[in-house]
Amino acid sequence: MNTQNAENRPAVKKDTKKKIRVDFDRTPLKQRLKEKYLTFNFAKKVAVNIFRYVLMIGIAYVILRPLLFWFLDSIKSAVEFNGGYGDMILPQNVSFALYRAIFTEAKFFEALGNTFMLSLTVALLQMLVCCLIGYGFAKFKFRGRNLIFLLVMLTMIIPHQTLRASMDQQFRNFDILGIVRLFKGGGIEFFGWNVKSIGPGVAEFFENLNLLPDQIQVGLNASSVIEIRESGLLLTNTYLPLMIMSVTGLAFKNGLYIFLLRQFFRGIPDELEESAYMDGCGTFRTFFQVILPLSIPMMVTVFLFAFCWQWTDNFYVRYLVNSVADIDPTSRQLSQAYNQITGNSLPNSLQVIVSQTGKGLSVDAYTIPYKTTFALMTVAPLVILYAFCQNFLVQGIEHSGIAN
Repeated sequence: MNTQNAENRPAVKKDTKKKIRVDFDRTPLKQRLKEKYLTFNFAKKVAVNIFRYVLMIGIAYVILRPLLFWFLDSIKSAVEFNGGYGDMILPQNVSFALYRAIFTEAKFFEALGNTFMLSLTVALLQMLVCCLIGYGFAKFKFRGRNLIFLLVMLTMIIPHQTLRASMDQQFRNFDILGIVRLFKGGGIEFFGWNVKSIGPGVAEFFENLNLLPDQIQVGLNASSVIEIRESGLLLTNTYLPLMIMSVTGLAFKNGLYIFLLRQFFRGIPDELEESAYMDGCGTFRTFFQVILPLSIPMMVTVFLFAFCWQWTDNFYVRYLVNSVADIDPTSRQLSQAYNQITGNSLPNSLQVIVSQTGKGLSVDAYTIPYKTTFALMTVAPLVILYAFCQNFLVQGIEHSGIAN
C-alpha cells in the first residue's frame, strides 16, 4: 500500500530556495469543464444572473427613457415639432434655443439658487432634529415610548393633503399660547372668552399693551416680511413655515427619517455610551462626540433624502409659501417656476421662433418641449449630487432597517 501511494505521489523535478517544480497527473480538460459547467448549480446561477440583469436593464430603461427623450426633444429645432421632418426621434437640426431661453429669460439661475438655499437649510435642520429624536427612541426608556413611536410612524401614512386647510390656517394666524395677541393689545382669551369683556378699564389696560410693530422684515428681499396682527403672525409671506416644521420634526417624510435613524442607533453597542458616561461625559456630549461621528453615513443618507424631496417639493411650496413668489418673482422656487409655465408665459425669443416657423406651429405645442427641458434642468443637479454621494447612500441604507 505504501509502495502504491509513493508511486502516485507527485515527483519533485527541481528544488531550489525560491522555486519548486512538481510534476503530477492532471485531470483531462474535458473532464474538468464537464464537472464545472454541466451541473445544476451552474445552470441555476446562470439563470439567476440572466433574470437579474434583464430586470435591471428593464428598470433602467423605464427610468431613463423619459429623460433620454426629453433631452433629444430639447435640442430639436422648432420645425421638427411641427412635423417638418416627420416623427423622427433623433434631431435633424440641433438647436439650443430652449436652453438659451431658460438660462437668459426664465431666470433659471435665480430660481436654482433659491431652491438650493431652501433645500440645504431644510435638509440640515431635519437631519439634526431627526437624529435627536431617533436617538431618544433608540437609547432611552420611558413610559409610553412605543405608543409615541407608533404615532410617529402614522405620520408617514397620513396624506398631507388632508392637513392642508389646518396648516394654512395655522401659519396665517401663528401664535403660541396667545403671546402675540397679548402684546398686540388683544388681551387674553380662554375658549372664545376674552378678559377684555370684563370692563372698559380692563380692555383699556390690555389695549395699551400694543408693543409689537405691524411687520418685521426677516430676509434680504423686501417681500420677506412677517405681518403681526392681533390674530397672530402671517408667515405665508416667508419660508418660516417650512423651517418651523423642520425644527419640530413635522416636515414631509420626517417619520421615515426618524425610523431610519432609530434603527441605526439601536445597532450601536451600549458599551460605547457607558464608557463615555464613566469618563464624565453627559448625555449631549456623548451624543455629539461619540454617537454622531459613527453616524455620518446614515446622516448623509437622511440629508440626501430630505434635500431631494424638498428640491422637488410641489405641495408645501405651492400652498404654504406660494405668496412669496407672487410678491417677488425673483424669489421663486424651481417648482413654482415650472408650474407657472403656460403658453402665455413662453419667453419672447421662443415666441419669435414660433412666429417665424409658421406651418401651423402653435405656441402651446412649443410649450411642451419647453416644460420638459425645464424639468430636465431641474433634475440634473440631483443626478450630479447622487453621483458623488451614492456610496454614503448605499452604506446608510445597509446599516438602517430598510435592507433587512
